Amino acid sequence: TDSHPYVHGKRVAVAGDPDLVLGLLSFLLELGAEPTHILCTAGDPEFEAAAYELLHASPYGAQATVWTGKDAWHLRSLVLTEPVDLIIGPSYLKGIAREADVPLVRFGFPVFDRHHLHRYPVVGYAGALNLLTWIVNTVLDEL
Repeated sequence: TDSHPYVHGKRVAVAGDPDLVLGLLSFLLELGAEPTHILCTAGDPEFEAAAYELLHASPYGAQATVWTGKDAWHLRSLVLTEPVDLIIGPSYLKGIAREADVPLVRFGFPVFDRHHLHRYPVVGYAGALNLLTWIVNTVLDEL
């Protein structure tokens, strides 16, 4: 797509619920983004195995680390010591993104600081277009 050059090679931190994170990882890998820090507080060993299987099937996921049972404070430490280009996750990550000077794409639950975002799908074809638009526009805002 014409969006690929803006996302390709971007290091991304991802946080959220297991089902959304797995889909998001697949989507990012297809775009050539490099998921770096993956945080899933509610993740279990099955989720972790599925995430690593997905990540290791792509050269873009080879350097990724999956963290389960950790909280946003752990993600803060990760992005401050091993910086990323983009953070994707719920509104709770806003302060971390601001402190690390990294843009945040709001995704998952909860998103409480964007008006009517719940009206936009994030799964299926329409959801993929919405997510791609949010990611690329966030990257473009930083140019």
